[in-house]
Amino acid sequence: MNTNSKLMDMLTGYAAAHQHPVNIAVHLIGIPVIMLGVFIILSSVNVDIDGFSFNLAQLAVVAMFIFYMTLDRIFALVFLLAAWPIAMLAAWIAGHPNAPSVTIAAIAFFGGYLAQFVGHAVEKSAPVILKHPVQANLAAPFFTIVEIFKLLGLRDTLFNEVQARIAELREEQKRTA
Repeated sequence: MNTNSKLMDMLTGYAAAHQHPVNIAVHLIGIPVIMLGVFIILSSVNVDIDGFSFNLAQLAVVAMFIFYMTLDRIFALVFLLAAWPIAMLAAWIAGHPNAPSVTIAAIAFFGGYLAQFVGHAVEKSAPVILKHPVQANLAAPFFTIVEIFKLLGLRDTLFNEVQARIAELREEQKRTA
């Protein structure tokens, strides 16, 4: 693996602010819940091109998958397998009367973000969304998949390199402080 890759830089930056087990657990639940909230709203917009019908949530999943493929093909494929059912659930919820689906979307979206802030309070680190909102929202679902791999003990070499880089960064910060 090229340890100077964009993937490694992103993983190191993300992992540095996500070390506490409570924060990690909150993210594993909160990110998919936020996705559900967003996808409910996006699912209410359907597009039909030459008899092929899809909604904006499905389009978002495919677009994210394509972007994630530029980072890591295995993580991207697992993301697609995990996100597609969330998009399908969102479409099902969006198919119900507007008031309940909008309420569910709002509760999922704001509840998921509230959980993220609680997780980061435990971690004692600022959520990335405060500094880079677009990057945070685009990267968080990817990192959720990465975190599942880490918890399952898959791709240990990658995660050991990430932890080594974090340790190096913290040593540099101590020396310059």
